[in-house]
Amino acid sequence: MSALNNFTFKLECQCRHTDARVGQFHTPHGVVHTPRFMPVGTLANVKTVTPQQLQDCKAEMVLANTYHLHLQPGEDIVAQAGGLHKFMNWDGPILTDSGGFQVFSLSEIRSINEEGVQFRSPRDGDMINLTPEKSIQIQNQLGADVIMAFDECAPYPATYDAIKLAGERTTRWLERCIKAHDRQNDQALFGIVQGGVYLDLRQKSARELIQFDLPGYAIGGVSVGEPPELIEKIVKAITPLLPVNKPRYLMGVGTYKEMAQAVAAGMDLFDCVIPTRLARHNVALVRGERWNLKNQKFKRDFTPIDQECPCYACQNFSRAYISHLVRSQEILGFTLLSIHNITELIRFTEQMRQAIIDGQFVEKFGHYLSDT
Repeated sequence: MSALNNFTFKLECQCRHTDARVGQFHTPHGVVHTPRFMPVGTLANVKTVTPQQLQDCKAEMVLANTYHLHLQPGEDIVAQAGGLHKFMNWDGPILTDSGGFQVFSLSEIRSINEEGVQFRSPRDGDMINLTPEKSIQIQNQLGADVIMAFDECAPYPATYDAIKLAGERTTRWLERCIKAHDRQNDQALFGIVQGGVYLDLRQKSARELIQFDLPGYAIGGVSVGEPPELIEKIVKAITPLLPVNKPRYLMGVGTYKEMAQAVAAGMDLFDCVIPTRLARHNVALVRGERWNLKNQKFKRDFTPIDQECPCYACQNFSRAYISHLVRSQEILGFTLLSIHNITELIRFTEQMRQAIIDGQFVEKFGHYLSDT
């Protein structure tokens, strides 16, 4: 089969009043029903949560990170284990980031040129050269269903000229990624639209990338410090330029408002470390609010975190018990909060999906949208 046959996006229905849509993204390891939130498992694990617990949270696709897995344990070890799916015992779809964002976050110890990025490993100090070809080679060995093109993720704020240079380099690097990609039958390569907060540069990037007719496209370089209203402006302007018949992925976004606004613009996939990171800081996500379970008021509260939530934590434990666990620094407390938070964000995208199908997206989620 061709890569296009192995990776198809079936559009099921669309909202009458917005560009929100419902679809099915078919991969070799299963179907992702969009819109969908994807938990982040940087080092081939979603922190404190087992694969079975992820399935119980109704996770359909998880992320892992090229840069971190290259440093530890190394892509050769993952390949010897039979690839990421067997290594982490996850039989659903997996997406790997290219490492571009992590390199951006290592600005203190890296240098960028046309060839790629050179930096010292934070683990052992060895010099590492990460090029588009090397990023793809690593991802080919890791074996995820979806792999991301190596891009230059410029910081915010940055000058117009700096963002222009980064965007043009991202396009040139994509060409090299495509040439280096050896597993087109079972790995879909997504391109990443860059351009910072400059709409003309974003539009230029999007138009250049869609010429490559890739299996999917992402909007990257958001959530790097810019105000939320600028993220919304970028997403609303760029999403209509991306192919209708391909999945659209907004990278690094996982708040209720930003996801709802992006869904209204026509985006399909989302990821963020928010649910597990907040859990490790004792925080539960409850219908848009953030509750710190260490607060005094939860010590004698014997109700579930959320009575309407179907997750294992809410069905079996009280706020008081989880408060006790996190106060005691017990790992189970962080696990239960992670299970709840992941379930909460997946449920949120599922609820948007159902609302679109029912023709009630604006009625139920319009309060998140600036123009309604």
